[in-house]
Amino acid sequence: MRVVALSGGVGGARFLRGLVEASDPDELTIVGNVGDDVEVLGLHVSPDLDSILYALSGLADEERGWGRADETWNALESAAALGGEAWFRLGDRDLGLHLVRTAALRLGEPLSTVTGRLAASLGLSSQLVPATDDPLRTWLATPAGRFPFQTWFVARGHRDEVDAVEYAGADAARPAPGVLEAVSTAALIVLAPSNPYVSIGPILAVPALRTALAARSAPAVAISPLIGGRAVRGPADRMLERLAGGTTPAHVARCYAGLIDALVLDEADADGGAAVAELGVRPIVARTLMDGSDARRRLAEAALAAAAEL
Repeated sequence: MRVVALSGGVGGARFLRGLVEASDPDELTIVGNVGDDVEVLGLHVSPDLDSILYALSGLADEERGWGRADETWNALESAAALGGEAWFRLGDRDLGLHLVRTAALRLGEPLSTVTGRLAASLGLSSQLVPATDDPLRTWLATPAGRFPFQTWFVARGHRDEVDAVEYAGADAARPAPGVLEAVSTAALIVLAPSNPYVSIGPILAVPALRTALAARSAPAVAISPLIGGRAVRGPADRMLERLAGGTTPAHVARCYAGLIDALVLDEADADGGAAVAELGVRPIVARTLMDGSDARRRLAEAALAAAAEL
């Protein structure tokens, strides 16, 4: 079964590990968020794409939740001692990937081509493609000012409440090669349990991609990133509370109005299922905490089973 998954970084990458175990990885196309991309010390960093690459290749640091396992920090410490920026943590092993990507981009290769080559080098059998090769960056409007995503999230520790989310460059962004074809031929479209505003939102902001999803023939299933109305990590619950007016499953479903047929929600949020159904979206109750390999696979299987019933 051909599956297309839209995904952000850490939470989405964990879900994708379960999905490749529960389905045929060769039939999986992952469309990754690039709104978080940032230049650090002259290097192009794609944090969400990298989290997916590391998770699916077995290189991710499970304890820290981001970056590579067995990491060291000598280069960053040296750069900081010489007056370089060190607010964005780049480990020595991680730097190798960013060096290769940046060199290829400067030679004129599109991000999708570079990402495909990196995925192949790391042994991925699934196709990983950025939502767009065009410049698209997420900005947050807050009471303290307007910040690019990584400044708000990392440098400021996402302490500022968000009044609005902007996707700079989205209007002119075109889907990366192969994305529309993957959507049109998919048997299932899955929206990973990622932040609807800053992880999935930038993907949906690409106009032709959103249009394709709205016109889909395949069922589309989203997984809520909240458990008991709270995010496992990150600011998704705070953002939903402020921007959508609440953190119930229905508030999550409204973020994807017209784009999904079912929403997988946690057992702790089961009483919110009726409100989801009133939106024309089928609620699927499951245990969504991904606290191990078995849990990741069970959640992926729940999404696949939901699609089979639509």
